[in-house]
Amino acid sequence: MSLNCGIVGLPNVGKSTLFSALTRAEALIANYAFATIDPNIGIVDVPDSRLKRIAEYIPPQKLVPATVEIVDIAGLVKGASQGKGRGNQFLANIRGVDAILHVVRCFENADIEHVENRVNPLDDREIINLELALADLESVSKRIPKVEKLARAQDKEASSQLPVLEKLKAWLDEGKPARGLGLSAEEKATVRDLFLITLKPMIYVANVDEAGLKTEPAYVADLRKVATAEGAEFLVLCGKLEADIAALDTEEDRQMFLEEAGMAESGLSKLIHTAYRTLGLRTYFTAGETEVRAWTFHNGDRAPQAAGVIHSDFEKGFIKAEVYHYDDLMAHHSETELRSKGKLRIEGKEYLVQDGDIMHFRFNV
Repeated sequence: MSLNCGIVGLPNVGKSTLFSALTRAEALIANYAFATIDPNIGIVDVPDSRLKRIAEYIPPQKLVPATVEIVDIAGLVKGASQGKGRGNQFLANIRGVDAILHVVRCFENADIEHVENRVNPLDDREIINLELALADLESVSKRIPKVEKLARAQDKEASSQLPVLEKLKAWLDEGKPARGLGLSAEEKATVRDLFLITLKPMIYVANVDEAGLKTEPAYVADLRKVATAEGAEFLVLCGKLEADIAALDTEEDRQMFLEEAGMAESGLSKLIHTAYRTLGLRTYFTAGETEVRAWTFHNGDRAPQAAGVIHSDFEKGFIKAEVYHYDDLMAHHSETELRSKGKLRIEGKEYLVQDGDIMHFRFNV
């Protein structure tokens, strides 16, 4: 399982700079709108210090972190939902991601043009959110006549879907994101095939300059207030600084830079962890002589579903799992000692996997 996040925002807000910093890839960065047309896609390791700590006691040939897929989507503009600025193409790219990283420009720089010729984070946010809502409104509006016809014919699925579509239409018609409507899990399931953009979790990323990290601009506080009211996650980082850190040659160099800057963790690391948390994802580990590997699972998954993350055969033929926790390994240092202390358990199909579990699966195919 791989987390998939799409970076969106107006042109020239720092999306491609953030993408390049995250992936250490060479995305095209230019001071004009639509420098990015086809989406850039990169794979990013999920920072997790527990991998190296596990390897201290169970030495492997290699370490394999969990990963995140990041998609750098071209800048949206007013009228994107009607196709302006290749909006239809760009909106289609957003429908395929699990979560949205909405980058908002929160810095002044006369050398970097703004598509609206001013820096106003609240207005920028509103432009993007309105275009996303209008795109979803079009999808919902197109679906309703077909479902109404089926509902009149007593189709059960259509009869359950129609009231959800009508609620969504009224809500989206006001320019509000669907995630704020409070749909139940059952209601969301009835419209899953529409891939509504505004039902996806959103994380606002306030992109400031280095001065903005030290003294927060007033419009960052305003943006935070709006994001909190919306129930969205909010993060402040400096894309240029993160790109400088990412460009350093080694992990040791990057860590030294952070320490000298008085930063316990990079903004990018915080962003990835926030995305993980937003999507309800957790990490378990497998550990042996060949590798120590981190695996991503959904909070609430039971042992067979977690095993299926490795391979579908593991889930189909699941018998049981040997389980102990990272914290117990740190305390007792070996599986032999864990067994003697009763910390290594045998769990069955109903076991709810915990973040930080270290697991060995037994299965039969």
